[in-house]
Amino acid sequence: MDENKIVANWENLMSVIDTEFSGERKESLIKMYTHFENRMSIMPASGFEHFHNAFPGGYVEHVLNVIECAQNLYDLWNRMGSKCSGYTREELIFSALNHDLGKVGDENIDMYIHNPSDWHRKNQGKIYNNNPELSFMSVPDRSLFLLQHFNVKYTLNESMAIQLHDGLYDDANKPYFKAARSESRLKTNLPIMLHHADHMASQIEFENWNNSSSIKSTPNKNKKKVLSTANSDAQDLFKGLFGDNK
Repeated sequence: MDENKIVANWENLMSVIDTEFSGERKESLIKMYTHFENRMSIMPASGFEHFHNAFPGGYVEHVLNVIECAQNLYDLWNRMGSKCSGYTREELIFSALNHDLGKVGDENIDMYIHNPSDWHRKNQGKIYNNNPELSFMSVPDRSLFLLQHFNVKYTLNESMAIQLHDGLYDDANKPYFKAARSESRLKTNLPIMLHHADHMASQIEFENWNNSSSIKSTPNKNKKKVLSTANSDAQDLFKGLFGDNK
């Protein structure tokens, strides 16, 4: 991802906030995202290249993808006869926008830091490490903490969607998704829809990375030449953002 794409994605993200929200909540969101702009605009969405979007600018791209997937899934569920009631479109967009907010770290400390080990990057695809200076919290917990820290109001529906968006990948969510009694079932399908949107976006991002990796391994002289240039551009961007590797 080049610098122009990183800038364009950030502008698109801020446009979502500008068009989808209003009043005090919009002002608080703008304040929070402006505070994190320099960090968030170039941060990855994950630490491993085979997870999804583990590259500079990957986080914002992932959030935009989840927002788009969530809106498309909402339309699909409606067409298929689901009763998408009990929550608003704004709550859907807000939850998608902030579902992974905790990955930014806290107010002063990044969650992801560049992995200095060439061996781990090449053999495990571990491009980033979790910052040991950051107090441990789950990503959903830190997301909700940051929202309240910046005085961004959120509803119960939004809180539950953000908290549960990892679905059954997080054991702590089992009581919500495997209700033993009918009255214990989720009151809306918002958390399920957000989980599906996040999973869908992550899978497509993985497939794009996997396809790119397959192309790189294809013995084609023309492709090698193009990819060599692209790799050089990526290295220049990475050095510009993080400095030379030690």
